[in-house]
Amino acid sequence: MKTLLLTPTDSGVGLTSICLGMIHALDQMGLRVAYFKPISFSSTGQDRSAALVEQYSSCTPPLPIGFQQAKDRIADGHIERLMEDILSLHQEVLDQYEGEEPEVMLIEGVNESIHEALFDQFNIQLARALDAQVILITTPQANSVQELNSRLSSTAKQFGGINDSRVLGTIINMLNAPLDRHGNIRPDITSPTYNAAFGHDTLANQLPVLQRDDFHLIGAIPWNRDLTAPRTADVMAYLKCSSIAQGEAQQRRVHHVVIASQHVESVVPQLQPGTLVITSHDRSDILIAVAMAQHNGVALAGLLFTGTESDNSDTLAFCQSAIEMGLPLYQVEQDTYQVVNLLPGFDNRLPVDDTQRIHVLMDTIAQNLDKPWLKSFVGSDSHPRLSPAAFRYRLVQKARTSSQRIILPEGDEPRTIQAAITCHHRRIADCILLGEPATIRQVAQSNGLDLPDGLTLLDPESIRNDYLELLMELRRHKGITEQRAKQELEDNVVLGTLMLYQDDVDGLVSGAVHTTANTIRPALQLIRTKPGVNIVSSIFFMCLPDQVLIFGDCAINPDPNAEQLADIAIESADSAHAFGITPKVAMISYSTMESGAGVDVDKVRAATQQVKKKRPDITIDGPLQYDAAIIPKVASKKAPSSEVAGSATVLIFPDLNTGNTTYKAVQRSANVVSIGPMLQGLKKPVNDLSRGANVDDIIYTVALTAIQAQETTPD
Repeated sequence: MKTLLLTPTDSGVGLTSICLGMIHALDQMGLRVAYFKPISFSSTGQDRSAALVEQYSSCTPPLPIGFQQAKDRIADGHIERLMEDILSLHQEVLDQYEGEEPEVMLIEGVNESIHEALFDQFNIQLARALDAQVILITTPQANSVQELNSRLSSTAKQFGGINDSRVLGTIINMLNAPLDRHGNIRPDITSPTYNAAFGHDTLANQLPVLQRDDFHLIGAIPWNRDLTAPRTADVMAYLKCSSIAQGEAQQRRVHHVVIASQHVESVVPQLQPGTLVITSHDRSDILIAVAMAQHNGVALAGLLFTGTESDNSDTLAFCQSAIEMGLPLYQVEQDTYQVVNLLPGFDNRLPVDDTQRIHVLMDTIAQNLDKPWLKSFVGSDSHPRLSPAAFRYRLVQKARTSSQRIILPEGDEPRTIQAAITCHHRRIADCILLGEPATIRQVAQSNGLDLPDGLTLLDPESIRNDYLELLMELRRHKGITEQRAKQELEDNVVLGTLMLYQDDVDGLVSGAVHTTANTIRPALQLIRTKPGVNIVSSIFFMCLPDQVLIFGDCAINPDPNAEQLADIAIESADSAHAFGITPKVAMISYSTMESGAGVDVDKVRAATQQVKKKRPDITIDGPLQYDAAIIPKVASKKAPSSEVAGSATVLIFPDLNTGNTTYKAVQRSANVVSIGPMLQGLKKPVNDLSRGANVDDIIYTVALTAIQAQETTPD
């Protein structure tokens, strides 16, 4: 599936119209297309764009997220939560297709410039979250090829620039549209001052950005007055007029406005099809002239009387035959001057019920899109990546499929309490806060947190003795005494681990207060490794701006041998698959392929061969240097025949020093969010937190643990 984000360079580019036309074009090409709009800026609770798409295409878009909700999320620093909400909408759209995935997903971007500074760079984050390629939607606006080129370049730069493979090209809308004296497009009912002079050939030949092979002119849509002319009824409704005779107000359209304040002789030449005549209530001569024009077959948009109502019933009776021919007649209390001042404020966006105009618009746009290029693009091979927001969304959704009991031994720690509350509300897991209930309630109250009724608070003092015999049995081979066992049970992590061993809970998360050793040691002693696994290891999910990579082992094993390194690679590949990441495993070293030698390189090479022998289904290569593993240009030079180089998703480091140093360097230099470490190889899921973990870190670690619990096979 191709995911396309249609993003505007500025306001007034006709973004929804282009979306409709693109859907129509793809439908004409026999392609399955889906659409959604992430955020609505409507204050009514209904979204016009979504309504238009639903009524005039086969798509059924969900209602977008409301402006206030989105604004609050961003203002509170929860932009990633907003992206997850958007991913939920995305999944809601995909679920409609019942296994037959659409070939194209169209996303209508946000015009940040007119929707508050909070939404600055929103489209950039949206493109990353949805792994979308970008099409820039623009209009000429001013009579300058250079200015248009600059605007396109500037917008493209936000997404990586004209050269970035994610920036596909542009659709230029409303070519040769009427401009007002400020050079702004005014395709409305007011009179233009002059016209721009753009054509398809002018753009293709003179715009520098279009001279590049990888930035395409995907569409050049000419301005068409039929696409912008409102129905007479729409204008009358805006002005709050009352009808004398509605006539064909729902069918006739306003192309011109004539203010008939002069002699009738000067008005007559202006009575052309599509003209709305506005005149004072006492101008019976204008009424007669308009009626005569109607008799002569001129389909005027209508006649509007302004000012205090006067008795012109005799003249109306005289003109009855013109009225019967469909001439719309209206009146309004405001005077002519007031009405003229109101006209520029008319909202000329597409009304949902204007079927004729919408069909013409869709046909016009579809006809002027580069369909051969679209066909080639949609049919070409793609290399989808999993964005951080998509990964987090998948984590939550997968965790929710089966309710798992996750014990939190640090139950009276504020961040842990808040995370447990969130997990409860979002149905990520059934969290159990292990701690003295009165203390937990006091900490929650002090931090302004409301404990939901269904959240379990478990007093450890009430259950410690229940696990004494079990602990002594498990540690009998170490000669543990009853007194020593009681002392160890005072540690809530040990207690929680025993609960996990006995299947009283499904997973354990700790480390917000305790050290990594405090969390992991009881698991190694009591839970132990899965059958066939010789080593417990860890991975981090590295949430880069455009994709999620797995790094291992960065937390547990100081210097694994070749066999252990192979086990780490296999476990990491299986973990990647379990969490929706296609595993392409790169075995990292200081040299690539056969270019180096030495004990460390030989270890990596041997581990790679062992994985290929044990698990031929895993795509793996090594030794590879870090840059050759993830950067396509470097890979093409250093390892041109590798299936993994340049596109690795799982990176296995030769030792803890290399892994931890690289993990921290990438995390800090690129401001990358990481999730983990997640332990792998244990019979039951136990995961460690950094003592600097924030609430979101804990939430996603709980989700990871819940998913691991789903995958765990009972003894």
